[in-house]
Amino acid sequence: MYKKISILLLLIMVISCNSQTKSKQIKTEKMSNKIETATLAGGCFWCLEAAFDRLKGVEKVESGFAGGHVENPTYKQVCTEDTGHAEVVRIYFNPEEISYKTLLEVFWVLHDPTQLNRQGNDIGTQYRTAIFYETEQQKKEAEESMQNSIKRGDYPGKYVTEIQPLDKFYPAEDSHTDYYENNKTQPYCSAVIAPKMQKFQKKFKDLLKD
Repeated sequence: MYKKISILLLLIMVISCNSQTKSKQIKTEKMSNKIETATLAGGCFWCLEAAFDRLKGVEKVESGFAGGHVENPTYKQVCTEDTGHAEVVRIYFNPEEISYKTLLEVFWVLHDPTQLNRQGNDIGTQYRTAIFYETEQQKKEAEESMQNSIKRGDYPGKYVTEIQPLDKFYPAEDSHTDYYENNKTQPYCSAVIAPKMQKFQKKFKDLLKD
């Protein structure tokens, strides 16, 4: 009698656990279905990562490389300009909380799209300005956003931002993750990134995470 009850209880526990596991899987799938990605290049990816990561609706930002012809490039390889890659950030965002258009508006503020293959003293093709679209809708919105920025007169001069399809994204080494957050006193961070962050946070204060 007791043996039968024990077996019955065990079966109930197994069924319950399986049900909870399936429920968690379904919830995770639903969450992942909401997340979209945007891949942008605008100079050193340390700055872009630090800024986009502060926006509400952004779940994750990865620094990496795109637009080149070498598979799994290293940071050192990209810096030689032989791989054809640009430093990029891949932004994982919830479109119900922040739109792709808004991300692009932030993008124009964070860098100068009229500088060819450089941003300030960072010189090289790896620092070029580019939008790597992942859907035709993103392509359309990227083109419209750039035209709007031009019409507003955000920057004098000709825009050189490339708008091209994303082929592959390659994550950078772990040492580049949260680089600004972990190295704020480093000379480059304090002299180059910090002023950009101040400008960004002032202009988009209503979009920042608590």
